[in-house]
Amino acid sequence: MKAAADVTNEEVGTALLAGLSILLVEDEFLIALDLCEMLEAAGAQVVGPAYRAEEALALLEAQRIDMAVLDVDLGDHGAEPVALRMEERQVPFLFHTGRGLPPHLRERFEGVPLLVKPAPRQLLIGAVRALVP
Repeated sequence: MKAAADVTNEEVGTALLAGLSILLVEDEFLIALDLCEMLEAAGAQVVGPAYRAEEALALLEAQRIDMAVLDVDLGDHGAEPVALRMEERQVPFLFHTGRGLPPHLRERFEGVPLLVKPAPRQLLIGAVRALVP
């Protein structure tokens, strides 16, 4: 398994994420569109994007999900309910946020990777790839 820093620019355009079903939870349309493009270009099947926690939880129940990219600050309850459900199901995920994690989430999800928006394509793909065996 490669660490995020081990993914080269040349590899980003390849099918590094082929066969992976990735739940995308992001409430900002343009960012969601950009993330979908990045993940799909690397071969992933994107589930979503979900713009609210309720949508994400419904998709999680209805679809096979291999991992997730979660924005922290959603318009409704935030991503905490989704992160808790992912953890219950032992499905890896990472946080992708522009504001960092609030203290209670930082403590609760201490080992979960955090990417700061806007994460460069190479860093995003590498971080996702590092989570999946």
